[in-house]
Amino acid sequence: MRFNILFNRTTKQRMLPMDYQYYISAWIYKVLKQADRDFALFLHEKGYGQNEAKLYKLFCFSRLNFGKPKLWKEKKLFEISEHTISLQISFDVTEAASNFIKGLFMSQEFYLGDKFNGIDFKVAGVEVLPEPQFNETMKYRLITPWVVSIKEPDKPQPVYLSANNPRFTELAAKHISEKFNLTRPTERPITPEEIKLNIESSIKRSGLIVKPNTPQETRVVGNLFNFSLTAPTYIHQMIWSTGISEKSSTGFGWLEM
Repeated sequence: MRFNILFNRTTKQRMLPMDYQYYISAWIYKVLKQADRDFALFLHEKGYGQNEAKLYKLFCFSRLNFGKPKLWKEKKLFEISEHTISLQISFDVTEAASNFIKGLFMSQEFYLGDKFNGIDFKVAGVEVLPEPQFNETMKYRLITPWVVSIKEPDKPQPVYLSANNPRFTELAAKHISEKFNLTRPTERPITPEEIKLNIESSIKRSGLIVKPNTPQETRVVGNLFNFSLTAPTYIHQMIWSTGISEKSSTGFGWLEM
């Protein structure tokens, strides 16, 4: 289920780090943590699977919609002139949870950015977005990168595959099926062979900095492209709500029709 959230700037700050996705992810976790007990209880009582912790963390978010900011490339900053900006967030919950989610985010006040640059915001509105009609074959375009990674014995860091790599589609289908099977243990397990990916455009490599300005800072690289996906309709519903990528809760794998 997707939500559109409107933010108003509450101070005169205009500068936002280009790699702001990490700070959005941290803010969402903070909001959920504030309601940790109540939200976990809500999920349990509504019967959303046997593992509330996994459902609780299955979310994704879009890029910020802030008009046409001025880019300070050498400083890695956006200068935002818009007073009101928006963000879409999706959660792997049913329609019954929509009012609960809206209540968590309404009137939140927060600072988005690092200790050097950032903007104070207040949530001005939260809207539940209608879900599309899902069919077995759907066409999508990626708004944020789709990440598929592997671990190689001689390399300490993950290797992020290009979508041109022959293993990309194989491992992507494996990841999607594993996500479904882990979070829906009462449903019939799905196999990777039931998920068919067809890339239908040129591929652009794109990356984001995760945990910037910390000892754990790292660059995660994914792929942007248009594609069609053939799978059971409930798989489409899941990726619409959880993102299609690894690391979806840190700003990867947001897609649109």
